[in-house]
Amino acid sequence: MLSGLLKLILGFILAIAVLLGTGMTVALYFINQTAIPPNKPIFANDNPSLKNQATKEPKDDSVITPEPETTPTSTPTPTKSPEKLPPGAYQGRVTWSDGLSLRAEPNQSAEKVGGVTFNQKIIVLEENPDKTWVKIRTEGSDQEGWVKIGNIERTN
Repeated sequence: MLSGLLKLILGFILAIAVLLGTGMTVALYFINQTAIPPNKPIFANDNPSLKNQATKEPKDDSVITPEPETTPTSTPTPTKSPEKLPPGAYQGRVTWSDGLSLRAEPNQSAEKVGGVTFNQKIIVLEENPDKTWVKIRTEGSDQEGWVKIGNIERTN
């Protein structure tokens, strides 16, 4: 009778140990899977060279081989003539560190039509009548929209 009781206790202890071991293994697996950061999202207005880098994935997870370095060749770049500014327009730059949203109209609830980043060069086209918003165009593109006047500074 004593050996039967001993077998029961030993079997119970082994069953608990097996359940705890598998539970801890599954928990550690899921914790490790959630610790892996996701891929950087790619947005429509990102730089095309960043899109190409983000879409390249290694064929084998264990070994990542660097791409061979190439020596850059100097190719003459055509000089772009500076844009002619419309009357009353001036150049500026974005001073808000998080960048700005371009709005379709000069108010906070207007539709967002794009964005500009910190320190990006802009052309201020016009101001609204109460001088709280300005209509800008990003330098080198045709993207236009309204931003708050206190988030930019004049550069010329």
